[in-house]
Amino acid sequence: MGVVSKKAIQRVIQESVPGKQVTIAHVIASPTQDIYERLGVDDKGAIGILTITPYETAIIAADIATKAADVEIGFLDRFTGSLTITGDVQSVETALNAINDTLKNLLNFTTAPITRT
Repeated sequence: MGVVSKKAIQRVIQESVPGKQVTIAHVIASPTQDIYERLGVDDKGAIGILTITPYETAIIAADIATKAADVEIGFLDRFTGSLTITGDVQSVETALNAINDTLKNLLNFTTAPITRT
């Protein structure tokens, strides 16, 4: 009898777990004009990107950001938890810090470190 060989099939499953967390908090300092054009936002100096669960928290984050710093909302999606903000680099960083601090300390969220490119 011949030897039967079984190939291991590996599957990767990604799912969103409705936890209370900021999964990405990133500052793009001095993005290229092409990025601004593709996002459909004005060149303000920097772009801040956040993803948050539960998704509706993006609305709260947008409110925190606009009250904490001189930033504008570039994109807000309460169905995916995505938020982009624009402003000068310092304002975007201030807004992201305010969001992280408020969500962590007031609503007991797990937050992501703010990264920058």
